[in-house]
Amino acid sequence: MIRKAFVAMMPIALAACASVGELPVERIASATILSGSGQPAGTAELVGQGDTLSLKIALTGISPGLHGTHLHTVGKCEAPDFKSAGGHLNPAHKEHGMENPKGRHLGDLPNMNVAADGTASMTVPLNGEPASLMSDMFDADGTAIVVHAGPDDYMSDPAGNAGGRIACGVFKRI
Repeated sequence: MIRKAFVAMMPIALAACASVGELPVERIASATILSGSGQPAGTAELVGQGDTLSLKIALTGISPGLHGTHLHTVGKCEAPDFKSAGGHLNPAHKEHGMENPKGRHLGDLPNMNVAADGTASMTVPLNGEPASLMSDMFDADGTAIVVHAGPDDYMSDPAGNAGGRIACGVFKRI
């Protein structure tokens, strides 16, 4: 009798030890990216999964090639030049550049490689604790995502020589 009970309980015990798989992805914020002429140019989402926050970016209607993409300090996108977005998001006061030996700042993101059809997408994990990242991105004046005309050289301070700002979006909590 005890053996039958043990055998009957075994699948339940093993199920409790099984992996639950990946944690669900939580959508936290989104931005609609517009070109300088006001045309849709893509979207960006801030998503959380466990202890990681990531940006999911999709672009459309952008010229083919590499384009610097950064988080900027002000959640304001006034066309056509988007200078209203301020400089790169840099709460830790670091130098610019993904390849900077002194470390990069929060606003530094990889270049987007736009295909011949004008589209690109990427997912970028953000470095830092989620609570701190949320505080930095959703301060009093918010955060923008900006796409530049050319590639970021990953070294030049303060902005990577990526050229003019061609598209911009403001993050809003979902």
